[in-house]
Amino acid sequence: MDPFLVLLHSMAAGLTSSELTELKFLCNGRVSKRKLERVQSALDLFTVLLEQGDLGADDPDLLRELFASLRRQDLLRRLDDFEAGAGAGVGAGEEDLRAAFDVICDNVGKDWRRLARQLKISDTKIDAIEERYPRNLTEQVRESLRTWKTARREDATVSQLVTALRACKLNLVADLLEEEQARTLQNRSGSASPMAWSSDGSAFGAP
Repeated sequence: MDPFLVLLHSMAAGLTSSELTELKFLCNGRVSKRKLERVQSALDLFTVLLEQGDLGADDPDLLRELFASLRRQDLLRRLDDFEAGAGAGVGAGEEDLRAAFDVICDNVGKDWRRLARQLKISDTKIDAIEERYPRNLTEQVRESLRTWKTARREDATVSQLVTALRACKLNLVADLLEEEQARTLQNRSGSASPMAWSSDGSAFGAP
């Protein structure tokens, strides 16, 4: 089965009846009243949106908006994982960026616009992000970071985020980011075979 359909099926299973009611309300202007009346589950609604071309694996923005309105951060993270190819395994750099995004989203707050400008995101895009997520500050921050990452592609690194944070005088967040990165690196090195080193820098037991 299509991985995106599998994702939609699992996400739909985790939505409550009250959340379905809210989703139907949010899609009121997009889906006809007759179709909405026939929707009995979140999966039914997703199927309608797929059939209308409003939703797809390469265009999940509507799904992201809906989950943001529901404040379902867990589903938004799963969508992030899907887009990043987490199901097929993610590289260390991708993992580092995801962890960095979480730190920034938890700590930057309303200063995200200043950070976004430092990351060379245009005011037009910043305004569009605010309009898309008017009542969800966390998702505004995350979307600005996603926009930066999409623009930078393989060049997007945690060190660039640290530099941008310090340029914005957000030194506390930059410190937290560096601490998180240090912990991650330590965990990775700890999973490798340990090697003892002598004070002069040579490995013990070396000839």
